Amino acid sequence: MKKTFSDEDLIKNLSLYYMNGHLKKKPIEKYHRTIDESQLHDREKYRKKSEILLLNSFMHHFPDVKFENFTCESPDFIAKLNGKKIGIELTEVINHLEMKKVESTLNKMFRQAEILLEQEDTTKYRGVYFLEFHPNIKFDNLEEQEENIINIYKSIKKNKGIGCVKRVRKSFHRRNVFITHEYNMNLFDELCSEKILDLIEKKNEKFPYYDTSVDECWLVIVSDMNSIASRYTFIQDKEHLKEVKSPFHKIFHLENLCGNITSIK
Repeated sequence: MKKTFSDEDLIKNLSLYYMNGHLKKKPIEKYHRTIDESQLHDREKYRKKSEILLLNSFMHHFPDVKFENFTCESPDFIAKLNGKKIGIELTEVINHLEMKKVESTLNKMFRQAEILLEQEDTTKYRGVYFLEFHPNIKFDNLEEQEENIINIYKSIKKNKGIGCVKRVRKSFHRRNVFITHEYNMNLFDELCSEKILDLIEKKNEKFPYYDTSVDECWLVIVSDMNSIASRYTFIQDKEHLKEVKSPFHKIFHLENLCGNITSIK
């Protein structure tokens, strides 16, 4: 039976994180091997590995944290810190829900273009390609998707924007072809503090069902800055976060690109 996510897909997912100088590569690889050796389904293994990647910035702020259980649920992980058993619940805050579907469609198109390039000549085209698109491009039309895939493929071959692609920027990668969106697209500004507070409230409702054997349970809210649906420039009305009430012992918001962290509780 075909795997839902291949090892190659995971390598591609890791590539952008390896480009980030903040990445604690050795512990990440060790944690991923532990997850691989578990009895989880392939889909769950992939999800857990992605969550560990999002926690990378967290590990820089808490270098003494030692993860003990990667395969549990409610909370997502169990770790040891300063002699305490800490449950860590991880959740991503989506800043732009309307972009989530668009991003999913884009990723599917990127993968099809990657396959075309790798079938032609992986050695010639290996690298990480950041694409900027013309404004007002519609990605939900199935007929146009095929044309967009070809335009992405041609843009990378010719190293210039063609069709829906406005600009191409290439970064080194020694093994694969990886296509993603340009991080510098200034599409978004603020992350409303109400979205963070609403997310905390939803997690509060589930708190009674979390593992009671832990000494403390922490909530880590992540903005995945590699996702156009999750990115933000600043948190609007940040002072409202001080009003939060929650049974979680600690609550943090962090972004995974520069590693900025905000202690909410």
